[in-house]
Amino acid sequence: MAAIIVATDGSPPADRAVRWAADEAVLRGLPLQIVHVIDEAPYDVLGSPDARITDRATATAEALLAEAHKLALDRHPGLAATTEIARGSVPVALRERAATAAALVLGHRGRGGFASLLLGSIGLRVAGHARGPVIVVRGEPGPVRGEVVLGIDPDTADDAALAYAFEAAALRDARLRVLHAFQLSEGPVTPAGYYEDMAQIEEARRHQIDDLLTPYRERHGDVAVVTDMVRDHPVQALTTASRQADLLVVNARGRSLLRDMLLGSVSHGVLHHAHCPVAVLGRYA
Repeated sequence: MAAIIVATDGSPPADRAVRWAADEAVLRGLPLQIVHVIDEAPYDVLGSPDARITDRATATAEALLAEAHKLALDRHPGLAATTEIARGSVPVALRERAATAAALVLGHRGRGGFASLLLGSIGLRVAGHARGPVIVVRGEPGPVRGEVVLGIDPDTADDAALAYAFEAAALRDARLRVLHAFQLSEGPVTPAGYYEDMAQIEEARRHQIDDLLTPYRERHGDVAVVTDMVRDHPVQALTTASRQADLLVVNARGRSLLRDMLLGSVSHGVLHHAHCPVAVLGRYA
């Protein structure tokens, strides 16, 4: 059975990720696996590692995992939770585990290997390459909002993100807000013509989105769906919507000047600014 896997380094954001992952595991009826990765790169530079150093790293990892395990079980006493010490490159180790996980959960920043998450050092490399959902737990704990937001571009929409968003909403008995934000550069046309074109484009995209949603609506007839068309930059629109959401779902890659990067510009942007956990999905080779 696939597990919810959460990475920890003992930092407060990692603790929030552990709590979120424990909640998600209970919600989905899945086991929880808590992993700490010992980055061996510094030891490789030194050649043969000093056994005392590796012993201390292992002892530290065991203590961190014991604390995280206790945190999860204090929250959900009946939860099936295990721990694991992984070694090697942090992003590689996490991507390997994400390939078989129901989801991989990360804190939005931390210490050590996770300290540069917002700058793209670890978490963004994991989200850009992982073969399954990667959830970055952003925002502070708050009341349940009862809403899941799916950011969508009808020209690059991905089945994985659609399926995940509908399932997440169904499990939470939450409303699904499907949000498409777009901007058009003003060309050499009259203001009246410009706005007429905008309305036509908006209507065409709404039909595209409705067609994409139809099979998922049929599978999840109990999920209330609201479609929003917003004339704004996608990152700004999704960040605003995230204030009232329990979860924000986006594609790993999208259509932009940065489409060949590891992570699309929109998903990269919301990982910097969202006010709730962000699930990153997409097409993986």
